[in-house]
Amino acid sequence: MRIAYFTHSLASCWNHGNAHFLRGVLRELMAQGHSVAAYEPQGAWSLENLLRDHGAAGLDAYRTAYPELGSERYAAIDAVVERVAECDLVLVHEWSEPALVAALGAARRRGARYTLLFHDTHHRAVSAPEEMKRFDLDGYDGVLAFGETLAAVYRAKGWGRRAFVWHEAADTRLFHPPVEEGARAGLIWIGNWGDDERSAELETYLFRPAAQVGLPLDVYGVRYPEAALATLRRYGAVYHGWAANAAAPGLFARHLATVHVPRRFYVERLPGIPTIRVFEALACGIPLVCAPWDDAEALFRPGQDYRVARTGAEMESHLRALGADPDLRQALAASGLATIRARHTCAHRAEELLSIAESLRAPATLEATA
Repeated sequence: MRIAYFTHSLASCWNHGNAHFLRGVLRELMAQGHSVAAYEPQGAWSLENLLRDHGAAGLDAYRTAYPELGSERYAAIDAVVERVAECDLVLVHEWSEPALVAALGAARRRGARYTLLFHDTHHRAVSAPEEMKRFDLDGYDGVLAFGETLAAVYRAKGWGRRAFVWHEAADTRLFHPPVEEGARAGLIWIGNWGDDERSAELETYLFRPAAQVGLPLDVYGVRYPEAALATLRRYGAVYHGWAANAAAPGLFARHLATVHVPRRFYVERLPGIPTIRVFEALACGIPLVCAPWDDAEALFRPGQDYRVARTGAEMESHLRALGADPDLRQALAASGLATIRARHTCAHRAEELLSIAESLRAPATLEATA
């Protein structure tokens, strides 16, 4: 099958979490023998920021970890739409220009042979619905949403059975426990500060509990304003700046545990959607403690694959127990890793994608959803 994916950036993961999953799933599709091409716009915001902060060396970790991957940068929309005319499956991420989204839909309406899917991995459908109205999805065969609650938003807009749940997952070719265990100490948190969507939660469930328990805390990520950095200093956390996603397994391997603090929209408006870091951390065999989060789709086994803290005091209790009990750490790590390997790898998602595409090519399905 000839597959094309339009992404904001495949090369850069600077404040671009979708690149993590995309790299893994495209690699799996290639390993199965499919012809895969990725397209990203010239001047992509994520790539420009990465190059500004780290220069060309900022791409080294990606190129080393994914030598088989590459992307074609485009400037002219009409030309790149023509470029994919002979593909069998075309996917378009929601962080694409509305003009590109519309042009691909128009080509599909004019008779382009590919199955065309819109891929949404963000909360804008509920947090900024006016922005999402800019996307003309007429001509699209279906929508891939990275959680049931987001898929329900599209179903309410008339997509019916053509709105599919396609969760993110771990690229277990890269994210796995270390081959040889070394020394581990303290906590690690990898995440971007963003737009104050979880600043209070980070203080309640991460910075303060870590300081209270006396566990050193290493923080990696971007877009930390001075006020955020001052908060880190106040609690004694060490800020390291951006880390390439491909370097994350090595960082996890040096720490006792990590913490998941979901953004507010994934707690209040889109429950059941974990971030990519949950999948990646569990795949690396590092114990995980989660701030309040509703696993509404039963993706994991709360309490067994990870601990859940409903309050800051509970987070302190969990972190204290993990710091003192190596058997507990081992049991959590083994359970979480088993769940990832059984259900949540990029290989699983590649198979799901191919099944979705096949279902949309079936005449009976198209007639039933028209």
